[in-house]
Amino acid sequence: MNSHSRRHCVVELQALPSRIGQIRRIVSAQLRHWQLDPLIDRAALGVTELLSNVHRHAQPDKTCTVEIELRLGRLTVSVFDSDPRLPVLRETQPGSLETCGRGLALVAAVSEAWGARHQADGPGKLVWFSLRAQPAPPVPPHPVSSGSKPVREPARAVLVAVEPGTAAAALPVAATIGARPG
Repeated sequence: MNSHSRRHCVVELQALPSRIGQIRRIVSAQLRHWQLDPLIDRAALGVTELLSNVHRHAQPDKTCTVEIELRLGRLTVSVFDSDPRLPVLRETQPGSLETCGRGLALVAAVSEAWGARHQADGPGKLVWFSLRAQPAPPVPPHPVSSGSKPVREPARAVLVAVEPGTAAAALPVAATIGARPG
């Protein structure tokens, strides 16, 4: 089930690798719609890490809900799942070659705040992160190129006041315009 409103988006899913990419695209599209393009990379990385954790660790199933909300200048991305075990941020040493266990460290690095808590209304937990939201700057219009030649302004029209009776004698060329040769 998907529900979209101007400042709120909720998607329910199974946290499977194929679905994680789809959710990343949904989050990116929603942020573009809200004109929050500068947040797309960080939000997509954060939601990917949270969903990967659900895929790896959640028990008894991989069902979860992703919620993104824009309120009071802050974007919050939350993932709800049915596993009551709270995640633990592992301390990694600089230069460490570990290949897993860095998900929450990445979320902490790309976000301004993050956290986890038990769900108040049932079993499971909520893991979230937030980012300060500023709309994307307006795109400046691109100048139109006219090629390599400079643009020339059209020639200005010259008006001459002539008395009605003298026009034919004064301007013989004008009198012959449009006339057929005899």
